[in-house]
Amino acid sequence: MFETRPLSSPVEDVRAVHAPSASIFDCDRDFETLPPAQAEDLGLLVDALEPASYPAAWLPSDAPALLARYASSDLTIGMPGDGSIVWTRQTEPPVVLVKPRVEGSPATFVDFLLAEAFVQVGLDVPEQFIGFFEESYRDLDAAVPLDPNATYQIAAALYDGWVGLQTRDVFAEWHDDYPALADAWQDAGSRLENRVAGLPSAVSRGDTDFADATELACAAIKHAIELPAPFAALDTDGYRDHGPEYAIRWAEKTFDSLADES
Repeated sequence: MFETRPLSSPVEDVRAVHAPSASIFDCDRDFETLPPAQAEDLGLLVDALEPASYPAAWLPSDAPALLARYASSDLTIGMPGDGSIVWTRQTEPPVVLVKPRVEGSPATFVDFLLAEAFVQVGLDVPEQFIGFFEESYRDLDAAVPLDPNATYQIAAALYDGWVGLQTRDVFAEWHDDYPALADAWQDAGSRLENRVAGLPSAVSRGDTDFADATELACAAIKHAIELPAPFAALDTDGYRDHGPEYAIRWAEKTFDSLADES
């Protein structure tokens, strides 16, 4: 199930700086959430397992089952929306897992994703958005007049954007020491620019729903590209500094505005 992954020299250097103790493994199959048996097998490769758990009272009664499971004492690694590379600090040492879906992607882009994972492991940030919002997730749920899965998607996106406000400062420093990683970061951002700029029109036409638009816009934050309204309000020091409180206020104002327009 797991095989140690070799790293290129630049990615190894990033690991040494940001997450020197982290282990990295290739997985033999794709997953959103690692099956319980395989998650337990990971214990054979690490020194210790310590599942994350959060109070059930932090979640609304209709929260998706996987979110409730993650908040419980079950060892849950990986959640929907996590992408091709997953990291966890529920193990000692921390672990980065690479899914087979990265195969076929440009090697430089995969290196960027790996380096990004090590930077995130090294930050003092929660592993998933429930650790970011904590009990205020219920306030976000009240502010988002959508179904529980869409609320989950928006919460995950908002958390991703908040982390991106921090990681992009690191990426911007790579031009001298890791030019290939910096180029991959910038290239990925360039590929997003037109899609992000067209989000308001796509949402108004009904071509993109608001949760998908939020996910794309927040994913673009780490690439330091210009965002259109209402997402531009998330690309601020205010969001970086005030986190969940700011995100919930943004959601309240945004959905109030959308209601006024309809």
